[in-house]
Amino acid sequence: MLPKQERLTKSSEFAFIYRQKKSVANSLLILYLGSKKQNVETPTRVGFIVAKKVHKRAVKRNRIKRLMRESYKNITKTEGFKLKDYQSLIFIARPAIIESDYNSVHAALLDCIKKANRKFINNRQK
Repeated sequence: MLPKQERLTKSSEFAFIYRQKKSVANSLLILYLGSKKQNVETPTRVGFIVAKKVHKRAVKRNRIKRLMRESYKNITKTEGFKLKDYQSLIFIARPAIIESDYNSVHAALLDCIKKANRKFINNRQK
């Protein structure tokens, strides 16, 4: 589990990020990006969503959330996390993720992060 200061907890925070309309997607996940950080020292806050549309059983939904959280933790520690300058992130699971294992979830998360880097971060530097 992520520390409380690194988690999105309120529905108003989620709604604010949705209104930013910055997103990237692949076949397993959708990534929404919040606004840029004002203070570099504050941690990036993350939310993971698996809707009932994905699977009706809470056990399956929670398993997918655990896979996404663990993958996110590993990416931030080892692979040079590039979205540190964003205040908040939301990862939303798509129905195809139910049949996936950890490696495919990890690859999908990494793919979303790379797409976001290309789409939002690299375009600003030009």
